Amino acid sequence: MVRTLFAMVMAMALIPTSAEAFCGFYVGGADSKLFNNATQVVMMREGSRTVLSMANNYQGPAADFAMVVPVPQVLQKANVKTLDPSVFDRIDTLGAPRLVEYYEQDPCPKPRPSYDRMKAPSARASGMRRARRPAPMKKAKVKIEAQFKVGEYDIVILSATDSSALDVWLRQNGYKIPRGAEKVLRPYVASGMKFFVAKVDIKKVRYDASGKTMLSPLRFHYDTDTFSLPVRLGLLNSGGEQDLIVNILAKGKRYEVANYRNVFIPTNLRVREKVISEFGPFYASLFDSVMRRNRGAVVTEYSWQASGCDPCPGGMSGLSFRDLQTLGADVIGGGGLQVAGPRGKRRAMPRPRRRRPPMGGNAGAFVLTRLHTRYTKKSLGRDLVFRAARPVVGGRGSYQGKRLPHGAKTASFNNFQGRYYILHRWKGAV
Repeated sequence: MVRTLFAMVMAMALIPTSAEAFCGFYVGGADSKLFNNATQVVMMREGSRTVLSMANNYQGPAADFAMVVPVPQVLQKANVKTLDPSVFDRIDTLGAPRLVEYYEQDPCPKPRPSYDRMKAPSARASGMRRARRPAPMKKAKVKIEAQFKVGEYDIVILSATDSSALDVWLRQNGYKIPRGAEKVLRPYVASGMKFFVAKVDIKKVRYDASGKTMLSPLRFHYDTDTFSLPVRLGLLNSGGEQDLIVNILAKGKRYEVANYRNVFIPTNLRVREKVISEFGPFYASLFDSVMRRNRGAVVTEYSWQASGCDPCPGGMSGLSFRDLQTLGADVIGGGGLQVAGPRGKRRAMPRPRRRRPPMGGNAGAFVLTRLHTRYTKKSLGRDLVFRAARPVVGGRGSYQGKRLPHGAKTASFNNFQGRYYILHRWKGAV
């Protein structure tokens, strides 16, 4: 059984060894599937533009699905699209903490031309009815700003001057929102936010072999000076502790939260060989310990150039140009759309010039930051607000007989990851 005490994890990491160098092989990763009820989002940020992509892990009947997301502007159909869920698997795999194994080299090798002994590790296997006409209201406290269909979703964009009226409108029009929603909606209404509201057309819903509803991820973009993620409405659906993983893509920038404590996952820990078959429980235990010691904190698990990785998991070599386009690079810098300003006035967004993508795409310009937190209805009372942060490194380097650093330190570039290693001793003659 994997030991759950952080102190024990640290003890395993500090096992002394006389190895001079070793080569590494990727063994496995700790993706979001380890954590029950994990919600995963991807946010791309450039200037004042935010592109928000959400993987949908809804598990109930399609007829009961409802999504309400506060947004700063009126969105049009051109702002919204559905995505292939596989892009979330790739970004999750790339940023997830990883287990590697290294083989101690012959401490007395025959003289030979020098070469880089720490080469890049190679991979090793380890029913909603048709939308009804909105119920009439005596006063225009709730207004439909836009209404359209995207994929299997029926979407309306609402504005409201009264949170109680908004709550009533949603319920009267068949949206099954949780109890207590009015109180949470109130500050968003007071600040002039609009509401992206979606339900599904059951005629377009797909199901897997077990009959589980398969809903497409949704992506939409908007412009706002504040870079934040509204999470308070999601708390109403939380049945206990819930994990939230936020992947942020930005050109040349790492991000952290501005309104909660930031910590880094301990990295470069040496673990015993049995962890090769128990890495999932091992990492879940480590993360549990970090959250117990840092309640309410947001944990940075990864910050690295999106174009590469070391070691690279499962044959990956970083995000592709197509991945970045899927997640928002196609609208960074403007999308030629008509979007509403703070007071609902329409303003034209400039249309970006068409450019031929550079060889290999522009993934090298982007930094992928992975932030992970755990919350309950009581522990996360504010939306997450993000700010740019200094580059950091950690979870790198080769073992040279000395303890590898377990934390992060500032640098001129971003190379931080949660990395855990198994060292196989040299068994040949000395």
